[in-house]
Amino acid sequence: MKKLSYLFILMFSLSIFLTSCREEKKTPEENIEEVMEDVSDDIDNASDDVQDAIEDVQEEIEEVED
Repeated sequence: MKKLSYLFILMFSLSIFLTSCREEKKTPEENIEEVMEDVSDDIDNASDDVQDAIEDVQEEIEEVED
C-alpha cells in the first residue's frame, strides 16, 4: 500500500512537472508584435551607433583643425 502511494505521488509529480514546462503557443499577432519590437530596438541601436560615429568623426576633424 505504501509503495502504491509513493507511485501515485511520483506519477502526479511527474505529470505536473512535464505539463508546466511546456512553452506557451503565441498567437500570430503576438509574434508580429514581438518581431516589431525587436526591429524597433535594432533600429534604435543602429541609430545610436551612427550618432556615435558622427560624433567621433567631428572630434577627429576638430583635432586635425587645431
